[in-house]
Amino acid sequence: MGPKISGKGQQSHRMVILAAIFVLMTLLILYGSNNVTDDVYAPFHVATNHALMTTDLKKWAGREGYVPVSGNKNMSLHCHDCALVTSSSHVLGTGAGEEIDRSECVIRMNDAPTMGFESDVGNHTTLRVVAHSSVFRVVRRPNEFLQRTDSNPVIIFWGPPNKIGKEAKGTLYRLIQRVSTTYSNLSCFSVTPSKMRRFDNLFHRETGRDRSKSHSWLSTGWFTMVIAIEMCDNIKVYGMVPPNYCLKKPGSKKMPYHYYKPRGPDECLTYLQNESGRRGNHHRFITEKQVFARWAKQYNITFTHPKW
Repeated sequence: MGPKISGKGQQSHRMVILAAIFVLMTLLILYGSNNVTDDVYAPFHVATNHALMTTDLKKWAGREGYVPVSGNKNMSLHCHDCALVTSSSHVLGTGAGEEIDRSECVIRMNDAPTMGFESDVGNHTTLRVVAHSSVFRVVRRPNEFLQRTDSNPVIIFWGPPNKIGKEAKGTLYRLIQRVSTTYSNLSCFSVTPSKMRRFDNLFHRETGRDRSKSHSWLSTGWFTMVIAIEMCDNIKVYGMVPPNYCLKKPGSKKMPYHYYKPRGPDECLTYLQNESGRRGNHHRFITEKQVFARWAKQYNITFTHPKW
């Protein structure tokens, strides 16, 4: 028989074992959380084991996902050829304005203006996709964005349901509603909560990243591209750089993020900081562009200025 251990000795022995287990579990938790962090925040192009799932966006499209802000209009816009004009300063100096205006439909984002930039971005607007954070900037310039001579222009507002949803009845929703009733030539729609969730799910399916868990905000570019695919047979995108552009040209000429804000932040710096940001919510611009590159052949999308 082995030597007997006293009561105090047994208690001390148990304490040592419990302490060892505690240290081991702590190390495992820390190791696991570090791995999760790396997987969640690492840019899509660096590492992912996600088996990509493709979605047929033509079948995914649903007119029920857009509700009129006032009246009973239907979101029935359909075009054979569309020009999707980005807000990037890469459009400056292109002289693409006339070509853009010859397109059957012209799509713009947020408060990107045409006045003063017609030679490069054109003048016509068929559809403008506006984030909740840009509503005030659009409303402040009615001559540019609201009192348009274009035939029945459409504005689609997107954002959290608690800000732009009919149920919210907040200041922002009332402002959108006032715009819709004041400018009767406009057809104003908001994205429904269920459609917003579908946009999130689409991002997850196409990237392997849960938008919320990865602290990501979908960009207006993401919403606009998906909406363009829904409504257009052919899409020509102006001013969008390819996903590897900022990685290959870290020392390239500084380009303002917005063509109408020459003193604004640098485009590539904005893309890289957002892609790798770990605290707070960020747009994953590069990740989104990688998805667009995959969609290009499937949905007849071409890119120009620069050409992909």
